[in-house]
Amino acid sequence: MVLASAILGVLTEINTVIRVVMVVLCYTGAANALNDVVDYNIDLINRPMRPIPSGYVNKKSALFISVLLFSTGSFLCLELSQNAKVIGIVIAMPLMVLYSKSLKGVPLIGNMTIAFILGLAFLFCGAAFDNMAPMWIPTVLAFGLTLVRELVKDIADMNGDKSAGLKTFPITAGIDKTIQITIFLTACIGFGAFIPLITGYYGFLYGIILILGVEIPLGVVVVSLVNNPGIKAAKHSARLLKFSTIAGLIAIYIGTL
Repeated sequence: MVLASAILGVLTEINTVIRVVMVVLCYTGAANALNDVVDYNIDLINRPMRPIPSGYVNKKSALFISVLLFSTGSFLCLELSQNAKVIGIVIAMPLMVLYSKSLKGVPLIGNMTIAFILGLAFLFCGAAFDNMAPMWIPTVLAFGLTLVRELVKDIADMNGDKSAGLKTFPITAGIDKTIQITIFLTACIGFGAFIPLITGYYGFLYGIILILGVEIPLGVVVVSLVNNPGIKAAKHSARLLKFSTIAGLIAIYIGTL
């Protein structure tokens, strides 16, 4: 959110920047804690070193932390603009809970929900400063890259998801179809991300960072999944896509200078 504030050119408005960052951190922490409670059996297989499966934190404590952080984030959100309140409290928070409880294992719907929530964070930042227009491109880019990453993560998590009875897209449709959709989405993102450069909305440096930090990693992900369509390649690709999202935001910020 600090980077989003930089894109908006409002870093000097310290109080609002801090409040926006705190709301996003609280909601993210709350959602992660709730997700860890719901995913306990899955994480025993996929991520046994996470706090709850490893025994470092019990489920009741994690649930308490989730409620506390959601409450704190909502309280802080009340001091922001009306649009920010609606995005944060009325839209984002219920979707986070609904995702963890019901949508996580729904093919594609769950993936699109988490991608939408992440993209929504940038509109929330824009709303807090009453300037949402510059946040639409970061929102769309974050949505697209997160959607691809979530599909790839579902391939990586197939063993644990099967044991929990989840019906993710790779489980219901197979790895090959998941990779085909991933390639299609990657191509859309790859071409679409150049539109702001071609139209002159962002500067030349945007294109350089975009190629190095987004386009090339996306190409690596596609080649990796096509050549090694399995869990190991998916885990590596998911980590690479997290980097691409950050690189894309940096490209947007540099492009606005």
